[in-house]
Amino acid sequence: MAENMMRSAIHHRFGEPADVLAVEDAPIPDPGPGRVRIKTILSPIHNHDIWTVRGSYGYKPELPAIGGSEAVGIVDALGPDVTGVQIGQRVAVAGVHGSWAEYFIASAKGLLSVPDAISDEAAAQLIAMPFSAITLLDFLNVQAGDWVVQNTANGAVGKMLAMLAKARGINVIGLVRRDAGVDELAALEIGNVVSTATDGWKDHVRQIAGGAPIKAAVDSIGGKASGDLVNMLGENGLLVSFGSMEGAPMEIPSGELIFKQATVKGFWGATVSAQMDPDKRVALLTEVVKLAADGVLKLPVEAVFGLDQVSDAMHASLTPGKAGKVLLRP
Repeated sequence: MAENMMRSAIHHRFGEPADVLAVEDAPIPDPGPGRVRIKTILSPIHNHDIWTVRGSYGYKPELPAIGGSEAVGIVDALGPDVTGVQIGQRVAVAGVHGSWAEYFIASAKGLLSVPDAISDEAAAQLIAMPFSAITLLDFLNVQAGDWVVQNTANGAVGKMLAMLAKARGINVIGLVRRDAGVDELAALEIGNVVSTATDGWKDHVRQIAGGAPIKAAVDSIGGKASGDLVNMLGENGLLVSFGSMEGAPMEIPSGELIFKQATVKGFWGATVSAQMDPDKRVALLTEVVKLAADGVLKLPVEAVFGLDQVSDAMHASLTPGKAGKVLLRP
């Protein structure tokens, strides 16, 4: 490899990541004012990274583009006017571009110093999904003792939402579409999980809540699943659309909305985060870091692949029933 070049997972067109991503040399970037260069240790593969490579996300990069949006790494170089950051410091960062490479650039203000108690594997996925989950939990406006129901409870954000809610004393009922999902979550000490593949599952949900009203529901599927959640909400309940796995319009009976005086809101973490008071953002991130360091927030890893195995890594990331995140190591 030539001097001032680095290995990167890059794509020259949009498409299926396993088909369009390739390992190529790219120039090592230099940090501008207020920016730092980070030497990557590990970087996760998120669903939004896959959608970005496909060209179907809210953010569309200029091509050719290096994938990846979150990582843990070591600060390697400082741009002009950067203070309060040390070269050699281990940091986590999200909302970046091009982290599937040996080096990438990040804003000095967006760095999160990682305590020694948190492993590289956990630190690589410490911000994007956990921060989305705690921001979503905050968005639901629920208190200790309240009840929440969510589908795709075995997804990354679903697992984290359950763990974070438990730490706050909020009750979460998780819905999964396979019976095996109940045991998978039990292994992470996540209870109150119901399989929608079982007859009478709605009665089971109500039984778990013990007659208490369900204050909020999180929908990551769309289609008929949206209506199922509204059906379980109590009066003045809130349904939050977090995603649309089915890609179908939400099917919500108007009678349920009218007579329950229910509210439906959309949630996009990037927008909610951008509008958030900086002090609140710091408080929520601090809560996430503490729970991760204490082992309350578990951030499991399915597998770690080298950059030269990027196609295999993409296939692994898209395989259902993963125990945790798939990570890339440059």
